[in-house]
Amino acid sequence: MLEYRSSGILLPVSSLPGPYGVGTLGAHARGFVDFLAAAGQRFWQILPLVPPGGGDSPYMSPSSFAGNPFFLDLEQLAQEGLLTQQELEQAKCPNPDRVDYPWLHATRPPLLRRAFERGRAAYAKDLEQFWTAEEDWLPDYAFFMALRTHFDGAELKDWPEEVRRRDPAALAPLKEALRDEMAYHTFLQLLFYRQWDALKKYANDKGVQIIGDLPIYVSPDSAGVWAHPELFQLDDALLPKAVAGVPPDAFSSEGQHWGNPLYNWPQHKATGFAWWRQRGAHMARLYNVVRIDHFRAFHTYWSIPLEARSAKEGHWEPGPGLELVRLLEDIPGLTLIAEDLGDLDDEVRAFIAQSGLPGMKILLYAFDPVGESAYLPHNCPPNSIIYTGTHDTPTFVQWLFDQASSAERDFASAYLRLRGEEGFGWGAVCGAWASPARLAIVPMQDLLGLGADARMNAPGTMGPHNWSWRVRDAAFNPDVSSRLRAITRTYRRCL
Repeated sequence: MLEYRSSGILLPVSSLPGPYGVGTLGAHARGFVDFLAAAGQRFWQILPLVPPGGGDSPYMSPSSFAGNPFFLDLEQLAQEGLLTQQELEQAKCPNPDRVDYPWLHATRPPLLRRAFERGRAAYAKDLEQFWTAEEDWLPDYAFFMALRTHFDGAELKDWPEEVRRRDPAALAPLKEALRDEMAYHTFLQLLFYRQWDALKKYANDKGVQIIGDLPIYVSPDSAGVWAHPELFQLDDALLPKAVAGVPPDAFSSEGQHWGNPLYNWPQHKATGFAWWRQRGAHMARLYNVVRIDHFRAFHTYWSIPLEARSAKEGHWEPGPGLELVRLLEDIPGLTLIAEDLGDLDDEVRAFIAQSGLPGMKILLYAFDPVGESAYLPHNCPPNSIIYTGTHDTPTFVQWLFDQASSAERDFASAYLRLRGEEGFGWGAVCGAWASPARLAIVPMQDLLGLGADARMNAPGTMGPHNWSWRVRDAAFNPDVSSRLRAITRTYRRCL
């Protein structure tokens, strides 16, 4: 449930501290939960838990259901006898401040394969039960990942046609030959879900709820597209007829060309939105609250012709509407937030209002020195979530000093009563926490007053600067937690 007058911190699992090159579901995650509880925070918001895809983005994953094996707590695997202490030492990464994805892709799979070989016999019964329990998605995912390895990492579009089209005569011998590889990927998912379920329970027992993220689209190179091509707008060669993105907006003056295949909404409707029901139930299992990414696409979505050179060449098409929203709302345990940012016209705003879902207000977009902004804290409606920033925006300090005009900076400084000796991030927190919004969220970067080096993602770009920022363990200290708790109590967001 989204309680009124509550607050939390946005920190992706990948950004957690720790010695193994990326955040994990282990001791540092539990330490962050303890930090949240000490600071009076009731929510931990994360990014998608799925394996990363192109550009290491969690929004271009090979699966909508699988967990990221990079997040596995290696120390727990060692406690279970699946890894040795020497292997743990070898798995440590010298850079604590960035996720080194090339290093992870080179070093982590061999380590996890050794864990699999040691544990496969002991876990045989558990693997069989897990396979049956997750039969809606796991067999297709495990086979897809095994085939990707078999085809030397080639994307789905480059696989042999008979395999892309799931010709039974072609798949039967491959499934037999790749049985061990499928078991390996099943093993990793079993470990992931055990560790995640334990971490979620730990958080919930501490009074901290998890806000997860549901990417609106899937990758063209994914188990979902391979297993259910009829649910997407594909041509006779099973390639996208058009792709997803958005026109120019506050995040990008050129628009964004995401490249995801678009949904075949009539086919989804004909099945009673069965795939979405399955996906919603899965999200309800993983999280306490779910943010629906790019919610406006439920009303209308941006369709970019495959041959287009720019996202600007796209056009709007009708989405599934409130029928799908109501269906998701009816899934037990699924509480929703609408990511309602971007290019919105009056019809879309009316649609979002009619949905009844709380939308998002972004503080760093509030300070137009001339007009009145709906994002100014005093204008935020109670049924909304105010953020100082998101994973796609500059950090607040980066915006204030690198991107804001002098007039915007002056207005923000006056409105938030920013003072350098206090730390500019704390002024942003106070402004958000004072708003009428039912929930206030601050990215960890803004809480710490960090600049451009700490930005999580710059939409429309690729490179090692995206999805790689990590926090130091020293940030989870009593000085920060006590100060945040005092602010949270002042604005009546905790007892």
